[in-house]
Amino acid sequence: MTDLGLGPKARAAGYRLRVFDVIGSTNAEALSAAAAGDPGGIWFAALQQTAGRGRRGRPWESPHGNLAASLLIVPEADPTVTATLGFVAGVALNRALASILPSGLVKIGIDGADAADGGGRIALKWPNDVLADGAKLAGILLEATRLSDGRQAIVLGFGVNAVAAPQGLPYPATSLAELGVQRMAGDVFAALSDAWVEAFGLWDEGRGVSDVLGLWRGSAAGIGAPVAVQQDGQVVRGIFETIDAAGRLIVRADDNRRIAITAGDVHFGATASARS
Repeated sequence: MTDLGLGPKARAAGYRLRVFDVIGSTNAEALSAAAAGDPGGIWFAALQQTAGRGRRGRPWESPHGNLAASLLIVPEADPTVTATLGFVAGVALNRALASILPSGLVKIGIDGADAADGGGRIALKWPNDVLADGAKLAGILLEATRLSDGRQAIVLGFGVNAVAAPQGLPYPATSLAELGVQRMAGDVFAALSDAWVEAFGLWDEGRGVSDVLGLWRGSAAGIGAPVAVQQDGQVVRGIFETIDAAGRLIVRADDNRRIAITAGDVHFGATASARS
C-alpha cells in the first residue's frame, strides 16, 4: 500500500482517490473511468508509471517514488473555456510545491528571479511545465473526452520528480531530491490536492479565468526575455511579452508584430537564440 492520501481540504470538498503502487498511466485510468460513467471529482495517484505520456504523446518516464497523479472532473463550463484548466493546474502545483519547499531554498514567482529562464526559482513554463533552477521538475497534461450525454470530461495529469529525474532528456531536468528536499510523493500529493481545491474554486466554472491567469503570470518563467517557439516545423522568435486572456503565449517579433501562439515547444534566453 502506498502512502498517497488526499489533503484535508480535498477530503472536505468531497474528492475521492484511487491509489496504485505501479500503473501504466494515471491519465489512461482516469479516461477509462470517465468512459465508464464516473461523475468526476476523483484522483488517480501512483508512485510509478510504466506507460506515462506527456504532451503530443511523448513518453513520460516516472521512476518509482515519483508522483503520477490524474484528476477527473466534469465541469459545467463551456468547452471553449475548459482549456484554461491547464493554468489552474499550474497555479495549484506551483502553490503545492511552494508549501513544502524549505523557505529560502528557491525563490517563488517572478519577483526576485535570478534569470529570465527561471534559474534560481520555482517557475511555470508555458504551457505545462514547472521549473526549478531552470530545470524541469514537473509536468502537466490536460486531456478531454466527450461523454455520451454531450458533456466534456477533463483529465488533468501531474508528474512530479520527487526522488529522481529522468535521464537522457534533450532538456535539463531535476528532482526534489536533487534540490536537497527530502519530501516523499505523498507529501507532494496531499499539498497538490488541497491547492487544487483553492485554485479550482477561484476558476469558478470559468468565471475566474482572468484571476487564475494573473496568478499564473506572476510565477511565469521568461516573460520579457527572448523566446523561440517551435511549431509545425517553423520557429517563431521574439520577446515573450505575456499570456493573453485566452492563455495564448504572445510573442513580440523583431518587426514589432504581436504573434499569438496556441501550441508549441518553448525555449528561452540563450537557448532561444541558438535554436533553429
